This record gives sequence, C-alpha cells and structure tokens, in this order.
Amino acid sequence: MSLKAKPDASKQVNSKPLRGLGKREKVSELVPNKEVKRLELVVLRKYPRRILNTDSYKGPVAAGCGRDETGIVGIVFWGRQVEKVKVGDIIRIESGWCKRRDGEIIVSSGKYGHLTVI
Repeated sequence: MSLKAKPDASKQVNSKPLRGLGKREKVSELVPNKEVKRLELVVLRKYPRRILNTDSYKGPVAAGCGRDETGIVGIVFWGRQVEKVKVGDIIRIESGWCKRRDGEIIVSSGKYGHLTVI
C-alpha cells in the first residue's frame, strides 16, 4: 500500500468564486446608496438596543460605529446581530447597504446581506 501526498492547497485554484470574497472595500471608498460588497470593521461602540415596529421590520435594532484604516462609519445592527456583536469585534459586512443620514455615512447588512464576526 502506497501513501500519496496530498496536493498542496496553496497551489490549487478554485474555479468557483466564493460568495462576497472579492476586493475588500474601505470606509473612504463608500458611496451612499450603493451596495457594500465586502467591508471589514473593528466595532468601536454599540449603543443600547431598542425595539423597532414598522410595516417592514419588527424586532431589536442598535446603532454603533466602526472603523478601518481609512476612517469611521456608523453601523446599524438588526435582530440577532444586536446580541452577537460586541465592542472590539472585527466584523465583515457582505452584500449590505450604505446610506447617508444626517451627513454621516451609515452601513448595515440590511435584509439581504450578511454580517459575520471574524
């Protein structure tokens, strides 16, 4: 019985691109009303949760802020994200949204995006 060496994973090329793992965006590159494809932030602050009750969403929501090497941005946390994300966590937002509110840039995973604690 011969033992074959496993192929070197660092040399393998995946022909199928991974969801959302394109180029990482930076805070300085964010444009209001455009999709956030992939953004990684350190959470600097998280405000107390509140309950939102609208036609489109019912549940907990919390505001916060985060930063990367280029700047600071506001963040909106929804549902289970409110309890899951802690100050100091590094998060990745994929397929989220970016808006301008009161002159400041705000990002969130929104309804169809993903937020991951790295």
